[in-house]
Amino acid sequence: MFKTYFHAIHLSYGAKMAEFAGFDMPIEYSGIKDEHLTVRHGVGVFDVSHMGEIWVKGPSALAFLQKITTNDVAVLQPGQAQYSCFPNGKGGIVDDLLVYFFSSEKYLLVVNAANVDKDWNWLVACNDLGADLENASGRISQLAVQGPKALEVLQKLTNLDLAGIKYYTFEVGEMAGVKDVIVSATGYTGAGGFELYFYNEHAEGIWKAIFEAGKDLGIKPIGLAARDTLRLEMGFCLYGNDIDGTTSPIEAGLGWITKFNDGKQFIDKELLWQQKKQGTPNRLCGFEMIDRGIPRHDYEIADETGNVIGRVTSGTQSPILEKGIGMGYVPADLAKPGSEIYLVVRNKLLKAKVVKMPFI
Repeated sequence: MFKTYFHAIHLSYGAKMAEFAGFDMPIEYSGIKDEHLTVRHGVGVFDVSHMGEIWVKGPSALAFLQKITTNDVAVLQPGQAQYSCFPNGKGGIVDDLLVYFFSSEKYLLVVNAANVDKDWNWLVACNDLGADLENASGRISQLAVQGPKALEVLQKLTNLDLAGIKYYTFEVGEMAGVKDVIVSATGYTGAGGFELYFYNEHAEGIWKAIFEAGKDLGIKPIGLAARDTLRLEMGFCLYGNDIDGTTSPIEAGLGWITKFNDGKQFIDKELLWQQKKQGTPNRLCGFEMIDRGIPRHDYEIADETGNVIGRVTSGTQSPILEKGIGMGYVPADLAKPGSEIYLVVRNKLLKAKVVKMPFI
């Protein structure tokens, strides 16, 4: 297994480690609920160095990104980021990603850890426009400092005006004495905070500086298990669970990142446009449990007569709501808020209600 440059630090905290996307990663430290509430109410730090970073540069960078992503890259200004996805030519999704706009000839793509090699191969295969591609994933570490107290902690370590870094924007500057750190606000937790990108050799120093700055504010390391419960409360999709090569952005509720501008031609544009106009048989929805129970990935979803109509793609016990919440694909007419659906758990039907996301 691969190891991030924080691996020894995780072990020193006694983290419960497990394989994730080929990396030995911290799953939890003090417990999922404690870590979840730490981020919601205070500040926590995630090692997300397993994520992939790919540079796209050169005169044809914009045209290339317009072709391979669903969102409209042309609207970005320097210092802005954008959520998007790669359509796969068959109506499905290669991956979802972030696009960081540095200049008209310089973009950074941040992709999911499990998909780095697949994404890279896809980009290379689609690059008939001569864009300059660089896979920098092995050289860059990333920490996500999340929670309402994240700004107070990190502001001690930089002269950047962190309050001025609004949602889905970023700046490059000095952090904890390290120059050229990318500081962005694209959080996956819904609790506020920042992501820091820097070269691997600075990893230990930046970690120590952050925890020294946050010691009086109750800062804690947070594992990937709480990252999952936090993103689910916000209704954020997880690749491999809620979206994959067989799900389209339209049926996944990602029509808002699928732009059909006249000037933008992208892979699967016509197919996805037809789906947008005509609708899709199934839609991804969020639901809360009415009966007592915790939804789990791959549980069957049924109608009131017990007919199986779908499966749970993500599910958990919400630490904030103190009830079971989940996501799954169901027939479009049942994906509307207020619809009643049922989870099949040990041959019993447990009632749930479709709700509008985010859950909190």
